Order: sequence, then C-alpha cells, then structure tokens
Amino acid sequence: MAGKARSRRRYSDEDLLAELTECARRLRRSPTMREFADDPRARAHPQTVVERFGTWNDAKRRAGLVPRRFATKDELLLQLRTLGDELGRTPTGRDLDARRAALPSKSLYWHNFGSLSNALRAAGFDVPRREERRERALLQGRRLAADLGRLPRFADWAEARRRDGSMLSEWQVYRLFAGGRGGWTNFLAALGARLQPSGVEEGASAPRRRR
Repeated sequence: MAGKARSRRRYSDEDLLAELTECARRLRRSPTMREFADDPRARAHPQTVVERFGTWNDAKRRAGLVPRRFATKDELLLQLRTLGDELGRTPTGRDLDARRAALPSKSLYWHNFGSLSNALRAAGFDVPRREERRERALLQGRRLAADLGRLPRFADWAEARRRDGSMLSEWQVYRLFAGGRGGWTNFLAALGARLQPSGVEEGASAPRRRR
C-alpha cells in the first residue's frame, strides 16, 4: 500500500476514530484504506485501524462514516436523504454520477433495490410511476405544442428544457414511449391524439439515435 511509514504507537479507540473522521473531512468523502494511507496528515497506520475494529468498514461505521461499496440498505437510504437535503429536491442518477467519488454508485442501488426509483421511494421521495411520468410528458408536450402551433420536434423539446429545467428531458420522454417503433414517434402519436380537437399541426421529426 502506498504512503509514508506510519507510527505503530498505541492509540485509543477515540484517537483512531478521530483520525478517520479528520481524513474524511479533508477528502470530503469516506476514505478507502489506500486514501487513508496516502493522507500525509493521518498519523495512524490503516492496518492498526483494521486490527482494532475488525474490518475497515466496521471502523468507518464506528466513526459515523458510510462505506462506499459495502453499505447496508439503511445506509444507502440515508445517503439519498442527505443528498436530497443538500440539493433541495429528489436526487437523480446524474447527481450520483457527479459525486461518484463520495457516494455509492447507481449500480449498488440497483443491486439492493431493483432500481434507483425504488430506492428513492424507499427513502421517502415522491417518485412518479411510469404511467404518471408518461402523463406528465403528455401534459408538458401539450403546452409546448400550443406555444409552437405544431407538434414539437426532438430539438424543440431540448431547447424548451434548457429554458425550463422542470421539464422531463427529451431522452426521458423518448425512453418512456419506446416500443416497437421509435420512442419519439410513439410519443408524437399519443400527443397528436390528445391534440386533435385543437387543430395543432403535425410534422415533427423523430430524433437520430445516439451512437
């Protein structure tokens, strides 16, 4: 393991836990053994911590820190609630990706809860079901179509979302309506059926697939 040689002097449990907490504060995340060993201001050897508390993750839990790879379900939900408090809204997968050095990965939530949406619901967030999200997309599409005077193109939706971050993204809409045909085609068909009485013009193009 990298890092300078550490003293093996006698530390109390409180000393070792304080070392872990201070290292986490400097890193702004729960440290791995390697990160702790590489921290020049941490005095204890990581193996000393392991020998005292049994495992590295048990030591971190005693220090009030959450393991990033082997968190329990309760710890994972606490992380989501804390992130939600920080953001002031329901966290997204993109939020987790942006903090992947400090927070558990999306795949860990999928492994434990079946999906990130399930985890968010378990954490107490109001996450709409698929049908509710489809209805939300159609309502947003109806408003955009009224502004445009026609069915929205994929690029129209992307531009509208840049102006209004509360809208679903164009790719979220695409995936919600994906089926035997392209998702945007399906979405426009459903939206057109809603708008027939209003006389909104058709003729919106489907997106090109991302490569």
